[in-house]
Amino acid sequence: MSEPASRFLTHDDAPWLAAPEARAVIAALTAGGRPVRFVGGCVRDALAGRTVTDIDIATPERPERVMELLAAAGLKVVPTGLDHGTVTAVIRGKPFEITTLRRDVETDGRRAVVAFTDDWREDALRRDFTINALSADPDGRVHDPFGGIVDLAAGRVRFVGDPATRIREDVLRILRFFRFHAHYGRGEPDAEGFAACRQHAGLLPNLSGERIAAELRRLLEADDAAAMIEKMRAAGILAPILPEVANLGRLRGLQALSDRAARDPLLRLAALLPSDAAVGAALAERLRLSNQERTRLETILSPPPDLWPAADPRALRRALYRLGAETVRDLGLLLSAAGETARGETARAAALHWVPVALPMRGQDVLDLGIKPGPAVGRLVGEVEAWWEANDYRPDRAACLERLKTLVTSRP
Repeated sequence: MSEPASRFLTHDDAPWLAAPEARAVIAALTAGGRPVRFVGGCVRDALAGRTVTDIDIATPERPERVMELLAAAGLKVVPTGLDHGTVTAVIRGKPFEITTLRRDVETDGRRAVVAFTDDWREDALRRDFTINALSADPDGRVHDPFGGIVDLAAGRVRFVGDPATRIREDVLRILRFFRFHAHYGRGEPDAEGFAACRQHAGLLPNLSGERIAAELRRLLEADDAAAMIEKMRAAGILAPILPEVANLGRLRGLQALSDRAARDPLLRLAALLPSDAAVGAALAERLRLSNQERTRLETILSPPPDLWPAADPRALRRALYRLGAETVRDLGLLLSAAGETARGETARAAALHWVPVALPMRGQDVLDLGIKPGPAVGRLVGEVEAWWEANDYRPDRAACLERLKTLVTSRP
């Protein structure tokens, strides 16, 4: 297939083309006389009129030669993935990922063994979708070997070549198909690609939890993630990776809120799940979430019953002190998403205006009264804290120390 008529990116479309950092990297890489191109997302998003954050570059030069060229130009070089031909150049704190042109030698659905090549089309054939196979010369001329520009304009996410072949090369492409359609597609997903995803859904459990989690996060950031999740569930694609999904009502409710925090992917994931901390813990383990994410997910799904639901301002302050403003905000957002608008807005407002407080005494204050180090110190601090909480965090340091003295002198 020959490429369509040339399209050029202007500096208005892609201001990064003329950025001094990008020009410096390009100058370094072309010093050996070989061509380079900008590839992938930066070209796609520039054509779509979207903000570009990451700039990737491809070159026929081997990674060792890339490092030599960058070093000769005085640029910082990070060998981020030499086995796969990837080097990162850093200039004034801005990274540029540079990858040698590649072709697949062997694939097993999870990872690929690659060989380097000088053939730009062969490298483009490794891409998943036509809109991701776009590249651009440093002067802005766009190369479009598979009709990605037309697909991008039509809101169509289409596999490069045979969809089943692309999926068998890397099963993650099933999830990427739905994620990219959620962000770039319009109308129904490409029928041929959708059918191939359904056919190969049984391979999804072979993927690592980390890779599944990364795609889910990006999918859940989409404006109408619920619609795509529903399509995945109806097609039997959701069950192999997220069988815990209870209903989509709360996710749709979150999407309707104007609060930017309602776009948080972990909160949106929680909205899909039943209110059960054990479910959150099991899912966090399977997806290899961080300890912080696991704790947050568990608390959102099942907050301590003595703290939530908080029925009045005083109870809300207690929840804010114990759970933190972010968690109370999350819980308020889920209340609003479930239709409990008044309670949800009250909780969110309280979280927004909460000024964190700290117990105005420490264990050292107990030791200063002659108490020996040991469990008694922690118990006394805890008793003063409980009294301080019961008084709505109003007692100051002097009052807390007086309370401590009373507790010490009232027992042997």
